[in-house]
Amino acid sequence: MGIFGEMRREFIARPDQAKGQILYKWPDTNVRKWTQLTVQQDELAVFFRDGRVQGTINPGRCTLDSSEIPFLGMLVDAASGGNLFKTEIYFVSTREFPNLPFGGVIDNVVDPETSLAVGLRVFGEYSLRVVEPQSLILNLVGTQNISTNDQVTDWMREQLLKVLRTDVTSHIVQQNWPILGIAAHTYDIEQATLERVQGYINSYGLQIVRLGNFTISIKEDDEEALKRYRRDVQYTKLAGGYQQYSVGQALQGVGEGAAQGGGAGNPAILGIGLGLGQTVAGAGQTVAAGNQVQVRCGGCGTLNAENAKFCSSCGQALAPAPAPAGAVVSCPKCGTGNAATAKFCGNCGQSLQAPTTLTCPQCSTESPAGTKFCPNCGTGLQAPAAGG
Repeated sequence: MGIFGEMRREFIARPDQAKGQILYKWPDTNVRKWTQLTVQQDELAVFFRDGRVQGTINPGRCTLDSSEIPFLGMLVDAASGGNLFKTEIYFVSTREFPNLPFGGVIDNVVDPETSLAVGLRVFGEYSLRVVEPQSLILNLVGTQNISTNDQVTDWMREQLLKVLRTDVTSHIVQQNWPILGIAAHTYDIEQATLERVQGYINSYGLQIVRLGNFTISIKEDDEEALKRYRRDVQYTKLAGGYQQYSVGQALQGVGEGAAQGGGAGNPAILGIGLGLGQTVAGAGQTVAAGNQVQVRCGGCGTLNAENAKFCSSCGQALAPAPAPAGAVVSCPKCGTGNAATAKFCGNCGQSLQAPTTLTCPQCSTESPAGTKFCPNCGTGLQAPAAGG
């Protein structure tokens, strides 16, 4: 070892390039007797060996001699003839370290207002201080295999995100906070996070002094989807067609899937059809108010205008009102009366249009509408009545 190396081993202090770090580990574990140790005013020197903190040295300059510093007697390397101390030395800063950044993805959270899954992110800064250097070395360095400044700040950042993932999700679910309005609750979340994290890191000798520039944001695509959903719902509510909007969105999804070649036999898509059928089948009854025919909603019981297709109160699809007396077309299949302008039976779906061809009941030969006798066998033909 050169002369400068020998001189370096005679003096131990935190190097200038490490003075902005929370934690600095002296690289050599073999320390000569009578070495000069310098500890700055805003730090503490911690001696660690065999999984235990053996002692600490306060700010100032001293000579490492077991006769002056008793705990050094437990660190003497017997193989060296008593000339070396075997120990790890950590310089731990006790001042406040401000503006340390943190941030990342919290989780996908279901928005209570729209039931859409939304990705949330959080960003901010925190100020950190070591209040018990011995606890930091014993409980964090000694058990988590952390020995560098970057490892300490990375670990601290992960603790913040861990708490936020739990707290933000639980606040949204339990208090029904709409995600588009979550910025209004930033202060509440910040204070709850500060309290919860502090309770967890106390045993590591750390203190979060404050949080700053704390923001919770939504992924751009998810935010646009929420805004579009809210805007469309407002439009349809103004028009009394909320269910119409929901059905339209479902059908739009089916159409997009079919356009890409998917959806055949898909249970989800078949389920949409079943759901729509149940909606129509459950629609309401008709009542007469004086001379005016009204349609009663099967979902909420509200009376609606005769020509209404959806309930003005809850948006459920409505069955058409019966045709006025004197203008009825009877269904040839089930006999239900329908409006004179109806093309299909409102009860069974049978076409009410006059057929364009006639089928012979004897030989099944088809003939143009209006033919009176079958050209094949001579059987008389009669078109089925389209109305009564």
